[in-house]
Amino acid sequence: MFNIIKTRIKEGIKTKKINIEDIKKDNIVIFNEELKNKLLNKSKNKNFINNISVRVVDSGSCNACLHEMSALTNPYYDMERFGFKFVAAPKHADILMVAGCVTRNMYSALLKTYENIPYPKFVVAIGDCAMNGGVFKDSYATLGGIEDKLPVDILIKGCPPEPIDILAGLLLAFGKSAK
Repeated sequence: MFNIIKTRIKEGIKTKKINIEDIKKDNIVIFNEELKNKLLNKSKNKNFINNISVRVVDSGSCNACLHEMSALTNPYYDMERFGFKFVAAPKHADILMVAGCVTRNMYSALLKTYENIPYPKFVVAIGDCAMNGGVFKDSYATLGGIEDKLPVDILIKGCPPEPIDILAGLLLAFGKSAK
């Protein structure tokens, strides 16, 4: 038992290399052509490229997308090794990641969060509900997806999308390599 613990402390837990080329890219849509220009302007600050902060807003999801997003922090996906981290305050965020269709009660909170993120800001819609309302689009309590409410830069399709698709979308959009 001591040898196993000693080995783990020395070597750590080895994770499988994520190969972006093997991921189906038809699940990832990058809408904004200006995204690269925004990135180039912001990447002049060397700290930005290594530290990209993500603010998640659940605007009315069934929690499936949030469950998949939380998997990004586990040791297998470990999004922090690529420089992405979740933050609680919109003022510290670079990316607004939206899950779920926009409900009437969350619409103003979503707009306030978007307005408080410093420019340049990026909006990522996670899942089908975030983009067009999904199965909830005809509900009396929802306003549909965010497509006509906020400028979406990246859409990651799926119901829910797999964590690897979310991570691949972020890596592809921000020009990072999966090393």
